[in-house]
Amino acid sequence: MDCTKVGRLILTLRTEKEMTQKEVADALNISDKTISKWERGLGCPDVSLLEDLSNLFGVKIENILTGDLNPSLPNVGNMKHIKFYVCSNCANVMNSTGQLEVSCCGRKIEPLVARPEDEAHELKIEEIENDYYITIQHEMSKDHYISFLACVSFDRVLFVKLYPEQNAEIRIPRITRGKLFAYCTRDGLWVKEKI
Repeated sequence: MDCTKVGRLILTLRTEKEMTQKEVADALNISDKTISKWERGLGCPDVSLLEDLSNLFGVKIENILTGDLNPSLPNVGNMKHIKFYVCSNCANVMNSTGQLEVSCCGRKIEPLVARPEDEAHELKIEEIENDYYITIQHEMSKDHYISFLACVSFDRVLFVKLYPEQNAEIRIPRITRGKLFAYCTRDGLWVKEKI
């Protein structure tokens, strides 16, 4: 652990929160001289304080230990880099368009890898008025079903959650130059590249 880097990070986080050294010290039940010492790189926080520091500043303990937040580079809202994440424990669904560390139920979650649609996961699209009517002939039992459909264009995501007791079909506003994603609880993420 590099105390100088850790100290600089604590100073930055404290300044962002508009807190004084005394306010941070009071929140951690330590002296403000200890905070000053850390920020000057003359010492590092005790392991017993890392969780409280993490909660106070809203950063992960690992970032405090390394003294670095590793900010993502802005992707200027480029939706072609969208990633979907699904928790294997609670089925929570998340997405991002940039670099992201995702965890749920105490476990790190890796982004899903989309495969081109196949015969069992064919996404059929009909145009009805100004909408798309999208269907998948797929089992919809509690153990094996399409959990969500997401239509992604250059500037938006239309996300529809599906449940076992319904059909795998949706009607959404028509978009141009997009991709259509479907997540099967057993077989993973599928994509129709051009809609």
